[in-house]
Parts: sequence; structure tokens; C-alpha cells
Amino acid sequence: MIDALEAQWTAIADLATSLTDEQWTAPSGLPGWQVGDVVAHVLGTEAMLAGRTPDSTIDPTTIEHVKNPIGELNEHWIDHYRHRSRDELMTDFAAVTAERNKAMWGMTEGQWDAETGTPVGPESYGRFMRIRVFDCWMHEVDIRDAVGLGGPEQTVPALWALREIAATLPFVVGKRARAPKGSTVAFDITGVAPLTLYIATDERAALVPSIDGAADVTLTLDGADLARLVGGRSAADISRVTVDGDRDLGSAVLTNLHYTI
Repeated sequence: MIDALEAQWTAIADLATSLTDEQWTAPSGLPGWQVGDVVAHVLGTEAMLAGRTPDSTIDPTTIEHVKNPIGELNEHWIDHYRHRSRDELMTDFAAVTAERNKAMWGMTEGQWDAETGTPVGPESYGRFMRIRVFDCWMHEVDIRDAVGLGGPEQTVPALWALREIAATLPFVVGKRARAPKGSTVAFDITGVAPLTLYIATDERAALVPSIDGAADVTLTLDGADLARLVGGRSAADISRVTVDGDRDLGSAVLTNLHYTI
């Protein structure tokens, strides 16, 4: 997972460095953020995990798109880097991610498994880092969408990001889409990291390694499109999803995929 995070940080750094100034300041598709702000957000979270604090005096509660404490913290880091040059931001990106990489490799297994606060509640530090791979990968999708560069190209980070999405799909299928007891849903994920996921609904929905026969509904979609849908992105488009089988169940799943805060 540490290798996956390092590869994802490198992918974002290489992408960010390749952008023109016009692309850097283009709207990102995320409310209030330019493309450069997305890079600053990724960096800010890692800087926080490295023990740094943002130099910002703004009141984020007055910003319309801020809905929760995590959003407030994000805006402080965005403000911190808006007062610095692009070169300073990228220099910090290299330094902070190198520091974080070294720190993670120095952790014991007990530290990696220890419970900590995460965006999904108390979980292991390792789960938090899988969420970080997912978050960073999704933001690479955001940057690429904003400047028209297609989907991410690194397989390993994509696989870890999709595994994190997979952990929440039973909640989406069982609780939000209200899949009937005994039903099955398959996600046939294509793209840079092909993967097939099966959700079986019994007393509760759960990921299962396989099912007997065809699923009640199979949703075929690119992994980046899945990320756009779970993230509620403006670029999300359910028309790009192929639905085979129970179309009502498929529609219920698709319309309830957005779960990120």
C-alpha cells in the first residue's frame, strides 16, 4: 500500500508539473477550486498527517460549498497554498510526500494496525492509508477531467483505490439501493485496473468472491467512471454504464452510488 501511495503521489506530481499555467488555473469541476487547488488539497492532507499546520486565518464556515469540519480544514490548506507560488507548492509536495513515505516505512505492524480517526470513522491506520490512495487517485481523475487528459494510467494505485470503493459497495447495494434479500449485483470494472466485484444480499449485503450463475444485475463501467459516480462529480455520467439484467435494481444502485462527503 505504501508503494501504491508513492506511485500515486508521483503520478500527481508528474501530471501537475506537465500542466501549463492556463491549465493550472482552470476550474477543476470541484466547487470553488482551480486545478492547482486540487494539488494543494492532496498536499495539505499529507502535510497535516506529517504534523504540519496551515498558515491561514480565513473563516471557512462562510464558504458556500463547505459543509463539514473536514471541508473547513481543507479550505485552510487551500488558502495556505494560494499565498505561495506554484513552484513553492510543488517543492513542498516533493518534501512532504518524501517525509510521509519515510515515516510509513518506519512504522511497526502494531502502529499500522492501530485504531485511528479516519473519514469513515475509527479504523486502522492501514485502512486510513487505503482511503488516502483512493482520495489521491480520485483527485488525479479530477485534474485529468478538468484539462481533458483522459483517465489515470497507473494500475497499482487504481487497484487499491477500487478496493476501497469496493468496501463501501455493500452499504450502497443493501442499505441505499435496498436490494431484495437473495439478490446479487456484479460490478464489471474495466479500464486501467480491470476487476469484477460481486455483492450478495442475505441478511445484509456483503462482498463475496464469486456467485453461482449470472448476477441479477451486472453493471459494466470504467473504474474512473465508478470513482466519478461515488464522488458525485459533475463529470459522472450513468449513460456510460452498461446495465445487464434487472434494470430497476441497476438503476437503484447507480442513483445511490454517491457516498463521499
